[in-house]
Amino acid sequence: MATELTSTNASKVASALLLARRKAGSPAMGMVMTFVVVTDEGDHYDALRAARAVSREHPSRILGVIRRSARGAANLDAEVRVGDGPSGEQVLLRMSGELTKHPESVVLPLLLPDSPVVIWWPGRAPEEPAKDPLGALAQRRITDMAAVKRGRAKAMLNQAKNYAPGNTDLSWTRLTPWRALLAAALDQFPAKVTCGEVAAERSNPSADLMAAWLTTRLEVPIERVLSKGPGITHVRLSTGGGDVEISRPDGVLAEFTIPNAPNRPVALKRRDTAELLAEELRRLDTDDIYQDTVKQLCLLAGHKPPTTPTSLSEKGEVVEDAAKPKPRKPSTAKKSSKR
Repeated sequence: MATELTSTNASKVASALLLARRKAGSPAMGMVMTFVVVTDEGDHYDALRAARAVSREHPSRILGVIRRSARGAANLDAEVRVGDGPSGEQVLLRMSGELTKHPESVVLPLLLPDSPVVIWWPGRAPEEPAKDPLGALAQRRITDMAAVKRGRAKAMLNQAKNYAPGNTDLSWTRLTPWRALLAAALDQFPAKVTCGEVAAERSNPSADLMAAWLTTRLEVPIERVLSKGPGITHVRLSTGGGDVEISRPDGVLAEFTIPNAPNRPVALKRRDTAELLAEELRRLDTDDIYQDTVKQLCLLAGHKPPTTPTSLSEKGEVVEDAAKPKPRKPSTAKKSSKR
């Protein structure tokens, strides 16, 4: 059931949601969160399709926000859908004029009461998501620097420098299977790692995060080298007893190698956006490991890592996080042309 509203306001959109829910025969809400998707006109179809797919696991009120030209009078057009597939409720908000500068004034009245808010920028994202007017409404803020058309490494570094609790990037989520395999390898072969390398395309935020994560956890130099891709093609950790390696040259099937054991094939396909989002929405608390990793990424690039508040003093003052990853010289992450 779809309802089109032109030149409307947030109050009328909320009333249309309630009326559509009653007409659909489901006046009660069974949703667990509000999922805000900030996109543009050209990409909104794919973004909202991914959000609907995620809502099979995480029933949500999906609010799609499209900001058009800021010229002219303020205007809001909306499309309300209820009971269309498994997503529950979906509202597409098209804002123009002065309203594009204050999107939170429209989104805030449409948030589910007493429920968490998650915001996702599938394309271009603000440099400081936590200070964005919409980002400030959310407990979790999801970006995707791999979707940036140019300067992905620089964009990922900017996100790292402006990190705030609740931020995450899908470039980090893509590393979950790799991190699990590497942890399993070192459990099976618990030798001291002396150095390592991560091979990927030149501009790959996931590879930069992988090198920073390994540097933080192992406290050894990790070299970032170049390959033809797709994505990360191999990770190698050197030990006194041999190399621990995961090699994935085709983006689908990997070879898992540890000393004194036969090589094993492992399915390690590149996951789609809906799978990545579903994983991120399974936890709404701060990802401490990601926090340490982006701090290390800043150190490797020669920048000051972000400070994050952890608690309040008795006087109500913010106490900054004193625990920071050990600094590593940027030269340890120097890129090489070897394959």
